[in-house]
Amino acid sequence: KKELKRYKIGYIMNFKTFIKAVGTGPKGNRDLSFEESFEAVCQILKQEATQAQIGAFLIAWRVKLETNEEFKGAIKALKSFIKYKEVPDSLKLGYNFDGRDTNPYLFPLYEDILDNFFKKNSDVRRLNLVISGDFVQPTKNGISTKDIFTKFDKGQYLHYFDRVEFLQELSNLTNLRNEFGLRTAFNTVEKLLNPSLSEYGVCGAFHKPYVSKYLEMFKDDFKSITVIRGNEGDIEVFKDSKFWQKEDGEIKEYDFCLKDYGVSYSKVFENITLEENLNILRNYDDEILNLAKFNVALYLLFASRVDSLDEAWQRLN
Repeated sequence: KKELKRYKIGYIMNFKTFIKAVGTGPKGNRDLSFEESFEAVCQILKQEATQAQIGAFLIAWRVKLETNEEFKGAIKALKSFIKYKEVPDSLKLGYNFDGRDTNPYLFPLYEDILDNFFKKNSDVRRLNLVISGDFVQPTKNGISTKDIFTKFDKGQYLHYFDRVEFLQELSNLTNLRNEFGLRTAFNTVEKLLNPSLSEYGVCGAFHKPYVSKYLEMFKDDFKSITVIRGNEGDIEVFKDSKFWQKEDGEIKEYDFCLKDYGVSYSKVFENITLEENLNILRNYDDEILNLAKFNVALYLLFASRVDSLDEAWQRLN
């Protein structure tokens, strides 16, 4: 109660307080309050704490396991630093920031797919797709969305937000995060930050407990959120999978099978290179194109442009 009162009168806590809270050990650790998490992340973004202190806190916090309330405090802190630029009629594609190493990115193909779709489906409300990117973050050290997006001309349906421009304070932590090379709370919260003020959002989750976390943490930032089990824990799918949405307070799970839509893909890379990914995108075959179209069908559904995945697929074809 004493600490909370200090927050209300503008008192800034010593960063060592936060390290002690999460890094004392199983018997001495405690969860941070919303206000403490907010203050800790603000100090990190301003780099008011030392590099050693930031690293120690982030790793200890991860080992303790972050709570939803702590995540929410961190998200509020990050949002207070974002430079917003609205993209109307948009879906935020919440790609991971740690890159790809076993499957190619498909998103550059979405531009022409959407262009052809809306020429034939003028009754459907426009859909813009928003992608954020930055220098690659731990732990995979794969290809980033930034690596890909900078190699293609700007279109009318795909919109790229470079974190160096809209949230430089978090981008500035890249070198430090790569030095200790482990996942931190930032890996969890960064992908659904919404600099475009998009109406809809989608992100990936590999572990099911994170489905409810994402749906809860970002519920006030989007009209609707979808969590999908894409490959490498990301949002693009290359095989049969499932997604989750919250409807009337209940989390509902939906499965889909690619062969039901005549889609197949079997190739898996080991440490795919940027050149290999670009070659796939510039010299794509029917297998890759159909896979990209299926992902677009999912996004049309997630953004409520169609009533079902079947309808989206039929309209795309």
